[in-house]
Amino acid sequence: MSALPPDDILSVKLARMSATTDDSTAPDPASAKTAERRALGVACGAHALHDGYTDLVYVMLSIWQGEFGLGFAALGLMRTVFSGTLAGLQIPAGFVAERFGAATVLALGTALAGLGYIFAGLSSGVAGLVVALFIGGLGASTQHPLASSLIAHAFAGTRSLKALGTYNFAGDIGKMIFPAAAALMLIVLPWRQAVMILGALGAVAALAIFVAMPRFSDAQVSSRKDDHAQRTTGAVRPFAFPLLLSVGVIDSATRMAFLPFVLTAKGASVQIVGLALTLVFVGGAMGKLVCAFIGARIGAVATVWLTETVTALSIVSLLPLSLGPALMLLPVVGIALNGTSSVLYGSVPDLVEPAWRQRAFSIFYTGTIGAGAVSPAIYGLLGDAIGIPAALTVIAAVVLVTLPITLVLRPALTARAS
Repeated sequence: MSALPPDDILSVKLARMSATTDDSTAPDPASAKTAERRALGVACGAHALHDGYTDLVYVMLSIWQGEFGLGFAALGLMRTVFSGTLAGLQIPAGFVAERFGAATVLALGTALAGLGYIFAGLSSGVAGLVVALFIGGLGASTQHPLASSLIAHAFAGTRSLKALGTYNFAGDIGKMIFPAAAALMLIVLPWRQAVMILGALGAVAALAIFVAMPRFSDAQVSSRKDDHAQRTTGAVRPFAFPLLLSVGVIDSATRMAFLPFVLTAKGASVQIVGLALTLVFVGGAMGKLVCAFIGARIGAVATVWLTETVTALSIVSLLPLSLGPALMLLPVVGIALNGTSSVLYGSVPDLVEPAWRQRAFSIFYTGTIGAGAVSPAIYGLLGDAIGIPAALTVIAAVVLVTLPITLVLRPALTARAS
């Protein structure tokens, strides 16, 4: 066999090196599927735990009122300490995660959220409870931006929207399970032991998150087939994300504001209010999951038009109904109310460059949660000024404002498909 010339030998070696490099960087389908499953499991578990901790405060408020002799203003302040800290520190949580890594920050936040309830169980007075709730809210502020960003990094295209819908659905499951578990535990245990046991779950979950959470490099995220379209959308249409945020703010303000006014106007008792909220939550949980899959099928714009139109019509339809028929309509109302949120959250990755998604989710959740926190007070003042029926009509009209905004957004949201 004749020897190859030196130039040919060099070419063969370079070709082999190139092939080796390509093989090492080529994505492994099995590995990618495993990373997807781990990402979805971590995100859904974290969402269920953190949202469960958030709504657990409602169960404890009545107990703390009797234990420490608190007035309603003090109870409201305690709720605000937790939810306000959660909402206000989401953007800083995103910045910290960019420096120290999402897995580390989400695990630490989960541990702090649980530690807050452990401190609550150890507290001897109102001051200790306030500190405990601040710690819990601080830890809970990490979950929404980091877990949502994890889903967006793991899943591409319409699969990302479906995965984010599943993630949103998991949060509502936590809202149902944790208050119910606490209520059952309080039958056989003192409240301090009950909350400390539930808080200890945060430490276990934190360890599981740190170990199981996949780490996605910038190269892996940028290699996804539809990221070029997403980067182009964010660069060419910088208005898109602020407009999506405005739709989210209006939608969240409506979801949090209108139901108490409807029930109050119809003379609902405390027990009926609890039943009504349960009906809305059940419908809302289904709406978050179902509407995400509908959005992946017919597009975000069409789905938002569908859900927001049904929301506005439902609000107006509830006005003439008596309390019984109104309660029967509430699950449908919940589907429409909460279904929009999954489509909106799921559209964030389409409008933001991969490197900025974590920060974008922080801003989006801060805006929507903040709107939900202040809207009851604003619409309450409106109700006092013009009456409940007129105020509800205004709320329905505000919901419809989102429709022309989504039309402006349509080119950006359909850029990937084209």
